[in-house]
Parts: sequence; C-alpha cells; structure tokens
Amino acid sequence: MRSPFRSAPIPEPDTPRAGVWTDSLGRAGSRSAQVILILVLAVAAVYSMIQLKLVVVPVLIALILASAMSPLVGYLRRRNLPRMLATWIALVSTIVVFGGIITGIVFAVRAEWAELVARASAGLDELELWLFSLPLPIDEQQLEEAQAAIVDFLTSSEFGSGALAGVSAVGEFLTGTVLTLVILFFFLKDGDRMWAFLIQRLRGDRLVKARRSGTRTVEVLGVYVRGTSIVAAVDAIVIGIALAILQVPLALPLAVIVFIGAFIPLIGATLAGVLAALVALVANGPLIALIVVAVVIAVNQLEGDLLQPVVLGRSLKLHALVILLALTIGTILGGILGAVLSVPVAAVSWAVVKIWAGADKPALPASVARR
Repeated sequence: MRSPFRSAPIPEPDTPRAGVWTDSLGRAGSRSAQVILILVLAVAAVYSMIQLKLVVVPVLIALILASAMSPLVGYLRRRNLPRMLATWIALVSTIVVFGGIITGIVFAVRAEWAELVARASAGLDELELWLFSLPLPIDEQQLEEAQAAIVDFLTSSEFGSGALAGVSAVGEFLTGTVLTLVILFFFLKDGDRMWAFLIQRLRGDRLVKARRSGTRTVEVLGVYVRGTSIVAAVDAIVIGIALAILQVPLALPLAVIVFIGAFIPLIGATLAGVLAALVALVANGPLIALIVVAVVIAVNQLEGDLLQPVVLGRSLKLHALVILLALTIGTILGGILGAVLSVPVAAVSWAVVKIWAGADKPALPASVARR
C-alpha cells in the first residue's frame, strides 16, 4: 500500500531548445544587428551635425574658448566680482587682444604687399626663362595661351558664381562669428549651471560620472588650448624672427600663419613652414629658401622633443595614428576648421569614455590610501 506521506517526484527542468537566435550563428547575427544599428545612428548623428554646422561649429568653438578662458573667469569671481561683470571683463579683454592682433596683421600685409607682388612678378619671369632653357616642348605661345585661359576663367560666369558663393561664405562666417560670441558669453556666465541642469535627472554613480565628465572636459580643452597656444607662439616667434633677419617679405603674416597652423598637430606647422619657404624662394632666391627650410625643421624638432611633452604633459594622451585619423576625418567633414577641432574633440571623447568605463578614477586621499 502506497503511503500518503510519500513525496511526489520532483520534475526535471526542461532543457531549452535551440532556437534561431540562441545558437552561435543567431548570437553572431544579433550582435551584428546591434553594431549595424549603432553605425546607422552614428552616421545619422554626423549627417545631422553637418547639416546644422552653422550652429554646431560655433557651439564647439565657444566650448573650447570657454574652457581656455575659465581660469580667468574663476579668478575674477574669487575676487568677489559679480558673475556678469567677470564674464564681461573676460570676454571684452579677449576681443580687444585678438582685434589688436588682427589689425596689426592687416596693416603689415598692406605695407609689404606691393613689394611682395613686385618680387613675385620678377620670380615668375625668372621661372619662365628657366622653363624655356629646359629640353621640354614648351614655347612662349603655350605660356600665353595658359595665361589667356586663366584670364578667360576670371571673367567667365563660372568665376562669377564662385565669387557669389564666396560672398555667401563670408555671410556665413560673420553669422557664425556673432553666434560664437553670444554662445561664448553664456558658456562663461552660466556654463556650470547649464551642465548641472542637463544632468539633474541622473542619480548615484551615473551622476558622479556625469559631473566628472563635465569637469574633465573643461580641463582637457583648457590645457590643450593653452598648451598648444604656448607651443604655437614659440614656433611663430622663432620662425618670424628668422624670416625678419633673412629679410623675407610678409614675415609677420607668415609668422601668424605658423601660429594658426600649429593648432593642427603633425602637419599644420610643417605646411605653414613650407609656405614661408615658398615665399622666400620667390622673393629672395633658393639659398634663403633652404635656410628657411632648415629653421622650420629645427623648430619642429624642438616642438616635438621638448615643448609639447613639457607644456601639454599628459593632457593629450592620444597615439599619433589616432591623431592622424582624427585629422583625416575632421578634414573630410569640415575642411580646415574640422582639422583644427578634430584633435581636441577626440581627446575629450577619449577622456569621457575612460571615465564611464571606470579606467580614469580619481585618486584616493592619502588617509584612505594608507588603509
């Protein structure tokens, strides 16, 4: 007789059946679909930013400038100045300094432009005689035809449409400049409040990481801009003094181009030095051009081996290949301005990724670390 207290047998769990998405091929397909979705979203985001570049570019430039100017605003606020007054002092002083520099460059170009045109014309005549001396099938009629083709293009409707496009570009530049100044003012005045408003819905560890991401962004951009400015100033001063000693025309504008080019890592300062050498070649001859090339090479070696490691330190911890890829992508998407903005954007992106991945954790206090 079966006892009523005997427990019923425990049923064995059903073994899961292999489905379409649970086998190895299904898991690979699911992961591939996720990757494709992420790529589609990234492409859509990039396309949207390109279409809205008149807004996106001023926001990025204003963010970079605000990060570089934040120590000045913080210093003024620590002196018990009101937030509004400190912002106006920082903004107006920056505009006055840059406006004075640009005005000086314009007057320098106007003073030396006639001499450069005369020397360039003489250099082109010498180049034409040199071409005639070569064993090449080039005669004077071919050169005259080439000059006539250039004149026809300059007087054609195509060049007129290009000039109209240039006028449109000037309008966009002025609009972007005004928008950049307005956004920069509000970033300097209320940047911390804006970021606090954006992350107010986060809680716990996410809130801590979001706060550190904002702080780290300002730190990386500020150190990058200030450090690169110091390196660029040294490059421009040394090359400008060399050009002035060698009596190369437009030494001051060329030095300014070197300064601006230094904000494009790896290639910017080199290209600016090549431009200076070409001007020296046309205006002063091959010997002076070789000396300019030697000076540019020496400055680039000084910059790469001494200035950047000391001034920038560990603020831009990116491999040279990553910088090159960022420059390429930025140039394709935004031209020269994209090349200038690509490296600081890549540096900030990497710093934020490390924060959210847990690889960049703040150092513990000494009392805690000793436990």
